[in-house]
Amino acid sequence: MSKKEYMEIPESEIPNDKLVSINDAARYNGVTRQAIYVAIKLNKLKANKGAKWTIHIDDLLEYRKMKYCRTKSVFNGEPLFDNQKGYFSINQVAKQLGVHPQKIYYATRSGFLKASRKGAAWVIHEEDVNEYEKTYLASKEAAMSQ
Repeated sequence: MSKKEYMEIPESEIPNDKLVSINDAARYNGVTRQAIYVAIKLNKLKANKGAKWTIHIDDLLEYRKMKYCRTKSVFNGEPLFDNQKGYFSINQVAKQLGVHPQKIYYATRSGFLKASRKGAAWVIHEEDVNEYEKTYLASKEAAMSQ
């Protein structure tokens, strides 16, 4: 399991009182204990401190739903990265092309890849990705194979 993936919470691991520890909450969410502490401190995750911190399983599941996710970001009421309409993030494009995200950032800044800035995010249209792949990446691969 990668750090950013959620773990299904096995029924057998849920105590009868449905309270889990900070360690378990971190393990189930694929984050560090510190990330759970920060979420509690910012009142994004409900927890109770007795002898030790405990989190009700329902609160943990609710936190998962509300947790910030870049792919759910909106700008002026519209989804930023609406993949159905062909709009992608830097990381999504990098994954599609099999390159490091920094290469995509560089390509946008240098003008090799068209992208638009919406708030703090770069948004890249599918047509521009295809054009970049065809003209820039394909020519690089051809030059390297000679």
